[in-house]
Amino acid sequence: MSRKYFGTDGVRGKVGDAPITPEFVMRLGYAAGVTLVGREKMPAGERPAVLIGKDTRISGYMLEAALEAGFAAAGVDVMLAGPVPTPAVAYLTRALRLQAGVVLSASHNPYYDNGIKFFSARGTKLPDAVELEIEKHLDEPMGCAPSDKLGKARRVEDAAGRYIEFCKSSFPNELDLRGLKIVVDCSHGAAYHIAPAVFHELGAEVVAVGAKPNGLNINEGVGATHPENLRAAVLAEQADIGIALDGDGDRLMMADAAGEIYDGDKLIYVIATAMQMQGCLDGVVGTLMSNLGFEHAIGRLGVPFARAKVGDRYVLELMHEKGWRVGGENSGHIICLDWHTTGDGIVSALQVLASLRRRNVTLAQACEDLTFYPQRLINVRIERGFDWAADRSISDACRRVEAELGERGRVLLRPSGTEPLLRVMVEGQDGDEVERHANGLADAVRAAVGEIH
Repeated sequence: MSRKYFGTDGVRGKVGDAPITPEFVMRLGYAAGVTLVGREKMPAGERPAVLIGKDTRISGYMLEAALEAGFAAAGVDVMLAGPVPTPAVAYLTRALRLQAGVVLSASHNPYYDNGIKFFSARGTKLPDAVELEIEKHLDEPMGCAPSDKLGKARRVEDAAGRYIEFCKSSFPNELDLRGLKIVVDCSHGAAYHIAPAVFHELGAEVVAVGAKPNGLNINEGVGATHPENLRAAVLAEQADIGIALDGDGDRLMMADAAGEIYDGDKLIYVIATAMQMQGCLDGVVGTLMSNLGFEHAIGRLGVPFARAKVGDRYVLELMHEKGWRVGGENSGHIICLDWHTTGDGIVSALQVLASLRRRNVTLAQACEDLTFYPQRLINVRIERGFDWAADRSISDACRRVEAELGERGRVLLRPSGTEPLLRVMVEGQDGDEVERHANGLADAVRAAVGEIH
């Protein structure tokens, strides 16, 4: 059964356009509340309770109020955490023994977008079955519990402090960050008042950038999706290292003292290497977009590597299926299951720093055995509904390229989830060969849809 409103990471869109409207979000809160009331066996006289957190978008005030009203109408108590990172909601939901957590955020998107994503009582993304049940109630008329059964709301005053201590607990007790000057780019997002404190309290000299949110500047030229800002700040401050988060704090990019940027693949490799040295690395999960050089480097560590579909939800599912403890995406979503149930930019940065401190090496030295292969991605516009996977000319072209590349490269054709585009990606050891094959495959797709240039 397909989902009508939920995507791979909750419900998301432009504020003011369906479904991100106050009316819909109130109905969503009610539908989720009804689902909780029906599923949770609470002691007599008690109601289910949920935690609501948000990032720094101006629309968060409006949507928070709508969501709170919906839950209260369904007879669910609400705890308001204010602006905190997405992984903080996952943690606090578990720590406070609540029945669910909700985040109002559109992650790395501009301020005029927003979204709603849910966490279970265990701090994991909701199972598909629960999302489908919520959608079923969304299609029913909204009601209201009797007055004596309405939910109450209260603010969690120490939410940020609790999460700061949780993050610090993931860093080894015998280590500290004294002597390090760290630039922390908070993307004017949910971690603006949290991330600098974490690294400072562990001993680092912290230079905070992107830490002055005004409701409209989240992700604007800053953060993990704009690493050039981090590079410039590290060089200007003559810092030892830089850390960039995205708007909701679950994505991470880093920079070394020379301004070199380290993406998710490289940072996962640093964490995996440390785990392998400690004898606790069983395997690593990447995605279809993970660099082939990264896969080969993991293989040299003597452990298996597996690729999930793009999306941290699918990475986590495959990690659970394999029983492995680390995985993520080159975009910077990194999941360390020894410490958290979901991707966490701050916790992941701390694992990287712990690895560097233990080995007394720089990021560059930690990645010296990691060689990335050239990668070329071309977006080709196709007609909506065009079955590219069944087109023989496209599949024949792919087989020819794969045969020529052999184990020296790979081919990936992947449709866009939001636009009528087919993403053609070729990766290999030789940059000229990669460019030639990518252009040839893109031309084959254009020919199949009648767009020969």
